[in-house]
Amino acid sequence: MSRFTKEDIRRICKEENIRYIRMMFTDMLGMLKNVEIPVTRLEDALENQVMFDGSSIEGFVRIFEADMFLHPDLDTFLVLSWENTTYGKVARFICDVYQPGEGGKHIPFEGDPRGVLKRNLEEMKKRGYKAFNCGIEPEFFLFKLNEKGEVNYPLEFNDHGGYFDLAPVDSAEDCRRDIVLELQKIGFVIEAAHHEVSTGQHEINFQFNSAVEAADMVQTFKLVVKNIARRHGLHATFMPKPVEGINGSGMHVNCSLVTNDGKNAFFDENTPNQLSQVALNWISGIIAHAKGFCFITNPIVNSYKRIVPGFEAPCYISWSDSNRSTMIRIPAARGKKTRTEVRSVDVASNPYLALAVILRAGLDGIDGNCKKVDPIYENLYACTDEEREAMGVSELPANLFEAMREFKHDNLMKEAMGNHITEKMLEAKRQEWNEFRRHVSRWEIERYINRY
Repeated sequence: MSRFTKEDIRRICKEENIRYIRMMFTDMLGMLKNVEIPVTRLEDALENQVMFDGSSIEGFVRIFEADMFLHPDLDTFLVLSWENTTYGKVARFICDVYQPGEGGKHIPFEGDPRGVLKRNLEEMKKRGYKAFNCGIEPEFFLFKLNEKGEVNYPLEFNDHGGYFDLAPVDSAEDCRRDIVLELQKIGFVIEAAHHEVSTGQHEINFQFNSAVEAADMVQTFKLVVKNIARRHGLHATFMPKPVEGINGSGMHVNCSLVTNDGKNAFFDENTPNQLSQVALNWISGIIAHAKGFCFITNPIVNSYKRIVPGFEAPCYISWSDSNRSTMIRIPAARGKKTRTEVRSVDVASNPYLALAVILRAGLDGIDGNCKKVDPIYENLYACTDEEREAMGVSELPANLFEAMREFKHDNLMKEAMGNHITEKMLEAKRQEWNEFRRHVSRWEIERYINRY
């Protein structure tokens, strides 16, 4: 990403005739929010003086603690090329959230997801690592909008394509290309774009980055995808499982640690599979805490409709260097590209929080606190419960309630989130689960109304 000084930003705003600036931040549930200011307030923004009401944001503060400050990350300054320019050009910052402190100072807000990830990265640095590199693969669906610009129910596909299909079967090809072109305009390095397995499902892969920048890119990616899709009369959704009976959307997280001398800590050319002991310990930590962090990486009721057998999503806690039925896969690339691919994460997760829990779980393994786990080479989907149990392979939580319970029992994952996020997330998800539990679905009526 570009590095900007305040003077650079002043100059670009003048040259590009920027009229408005979006001060963006992310709430606890992963929703991107913003306070829009006229460019005449640019100096206030650069001096961290833009305020907002935190009591109105999910998971933030109570009404008597409402005043909060947005501290823009200057490196995230971006002219939003896809915005409607009828009223002038728009730029943005991604911001960290602060609270008022003593003597007029601002202090980091414990409930800011971006700040939570940064805090966990400090734990990584204490252990002698310079960077946590992440390559994130968000999948999404495209559905048709009706003449009112609303989503049709039942959902209406825009194409009938499958994995790697071409037009005319993949009739969303033009939309996907437009998304790629828009992403390239704003600095994304695109590696591949293609139709996914399910009808209406797509994937666009972009180059990895260090953790905070990678999470920022996911939030920007979602914004671009939704806006460009709407231009094509389509609705883009990052809901994990919008359609019954077909594969859902994941957000595979490819990750590795970089040592202070710039080497990939996961690579060792002298071992049979060229994985270092650090990598093996890292894997053991992720497996040990997988049930606990599922609450963060798969955070909604719908998440658990995706991680079921038969639809390629991993539901068994295991790893392998050549087996796609496991939760963690080791891609074939070695050297600087050696990495672990955590495949259970879904696109509804808050990327900052998801990366934070994966990082802390892996570090716990590196610290030597987790049991060594052997790779699995059998097709776990084809095994019986007894066979999986004999291999020591357990399942991810079956629903949000189970995930909530596992999280509550995992002290390290709660520590990674901090007291504020832990308390607020549990409160929000208890409410979500209770609403779902009270709902009577069409499936239940059709199955039981005449039987009982």
